[in-house]
Amino acid sequence: MKKFIGSTGLALAMLMMGASCSNAQVSAPAPYGVLPSAPQVEWQAMDMYAFVHFTVNTFTNKEWGYGDEDEKIFNPTNFNADQIVSGIKAAGLTGLILTCKHHDGFCLWPTRTTFHNISKSPWKNGQGDMVKEFADACKKQGIKFGVYLSPWDRNNAAYGTQDYVRIYREQMKELLTNYGPVFEIWHDGANGGDGYYGGARKEVKIDRYTYYNWPETWGLEKQLQPNAVIMSDVGPDVRWVGTETGFSGDPCWATYTPIGDKDSAVAAPGQVLYELGLNGTRNGKQWMPAETNFSIRPGWFYHATEDNKVKTPEDLLNHYFASVGHGTTMLLNIPPDQRGLVNEIDLASLKGFGDIIRQMYSVNYAAGATVQASDVRSEDKAYAAENVLDNDPYTYWGTKDGVNTGELVLNLAGSKTFNVIRLRENIKLGQRIDDWAVDVWENGQWTELKKGTAIGYSRLIRSDRMVTTDKVRIRITKGAASICLSDVALFKAPAAKAATTRQDLIVDKAQWKAHNTKFSAAIDGDAASAVQMDMGTFKKTAPKGVIVDMQFPARIAGFNYVPVKDKGLVDKYKIYTSDDGKTWTLQKEGEFSNIKANPIEQRIDLDKPVNARYFRFEPLHVLPAKDGKQYVGIAEVGIIK
Repeated sequence: MKKFIGSTGLALAMLMMGASCSNAQVSAPAPYGVLPSAPQVEWQAMDMYAFVHFTVNTFTNKEWGYGDEDEKIFNPTNFNADQIVSGIKAAGLTGLILTCKHHDGFCLWPTRTTFHNISKSPWKNGQGDMVKEFADACKKQGIKFGVYLSPWDRNNAAYGTQDYVRIYREQMKELLTNYGPVFEIWHDGANGGDGYYGGARKEVKIDRYTYYNWPETWGLEKQLQPNAVIMSDVGPDVRWVGTETGFSGDPCWATYTPIGDKDSAVAAPGQVLYELGLNGTRNGKQWMPAETNFSIRPGWFYHATEDNKVKTPEDLLNHYFASVGHGTTMLLNIPPDQRGLVNEIDLASLKGFGDIIRQMYSVNYAAGATVQASDVRSEDKAYAAENVLDNDPYTYWGTKDGVNTGELVLNLAGSKTFNVIRLRENIKLGQRIDDWAVDVWENGQWTELKKGTAIGYSRLIRSDRMVTTDKVRIRITKGAASICLSDVALFKAPAAKAATTRQDLIVDKAQWKAHNTKFSAAIDGDAASAVQMDMGTFKKTAPKGVIVDMQFPARIAGFNYVPVKDKGLVDKYKIYTSDDGKTWTLQKEGEFSNIKANPIEQRIDLDKPVNARYFRFEPLHVLPAKDGKQYVGIAEVGIIK
């Protein structure tokens, strides 16, 4: 039978020992592994914050601008930073990261470094500074401000030379000097490719790992904003989780060994294996926790055609548990529309999500419980089992050195009903716990509710069912060092629901025919079946692309393409329509610019609807697969009415 030590047990033991009880102080446990910096600790406590993508793309209906956009196109009709920040706060988000410059090179502040900036736009007669208005609104409403500055610049003629690196650092210096405290500096991983480049209209290739001399660039940023964390594919403070679909891996370790580390066996220098960001590295060389980024809409910028695809409050809650619940932060993109406002549909979803979160955390059903522990470090209150109930992530229940496993029993203040359990470690002492399990007392015995790996700053355990019980047991079944568990809390959340994102009108493909039956899987309405072949074979089989006969003329407002994730990401295309299958009209030529990071359904919206019986999808370029080969992958291709 296990011996439990709680407040009552400790008092009884002291009475029995009387004056012989030692008052000797026990030292705090030694930290384990690498540790977070003070800025990382403060950043982690933010839990979730907003991305705001806003630039010329909002007005050209693109995701990535080419760099040749006229500055005059940027002219929001009713921009209101306070409205945007208010919508963000309504969701419970604690900060805002603004895309001060995206890949198109257009700067939202009157920079001295390039003509391609907001002072050349008609907004406020060229006298405006949107970065300042966002920074001021954040300060006014009590949330933190961060900056995104794309390293890639498809407008700048100097890109690819060392002169551009100087320009880039000068832009960063302006942002980090003139707009107050910054909590995060965000570096995108997209670097190099085709672009306008001052009129050259060429492709510029750079070595993304050496071109910017990141150690020197990061050093400048740290000098200017020492309390900010720096995020990129490889940190140095925060890593990208490796996907833009809104979830992290499980487990998701806060420590990480960057790719290219001389002692790393996972990849050769110069490679980024994005999927490694999902889980991190147990006992990694750096404290580099993940940030889980995704958008409230399919795209990163506002598109009116996506008004029916805004994530619902229930969708956002699912993402919350798959990000914050795994110990990462959640970065939710909220793109303003052409008015310069958060769209009403998005606002409603944000408020609904915020209401759910506030309701969930309004009652902690562990409050008032008594706690028993299988071991405590000493009689010092600094290590008492009851510390897990004080809602402080840095006070903790501590065990003796060498006691890496143990149990904690919460005797609740009566029968309670809940479906969320929150566990936390004191990360200032490292990530120490490997495996855990949660049991509830039911029908006179313990029933295992959930088990898993890794806790870190926060682990939210969402039960598949509501639980009613008067006792909960936390078991630490494997650890790398003595236990420093800082929090056990119980909450009630809405039951998990499948994604309920609004969809387009479903198009019936039953009568459709592909001119080559080898492509029938691309129009069968089932994304699980797919066309997949190497590019050479595809060109021989379909030199003009995939031709589809819809049998009857249809109104076409756009097209969609669903890629095959692992082998077959088409990133450049042409699409045609025809009335007779012989004479073709080019409707759109372009790129799926962010498909590598976000391999989801891609939309091709036409400037105005057309009527046609036939359409033709022609892949022009595909991204190399993991084996280095080029494949055409089409899970589905179709029309949008």
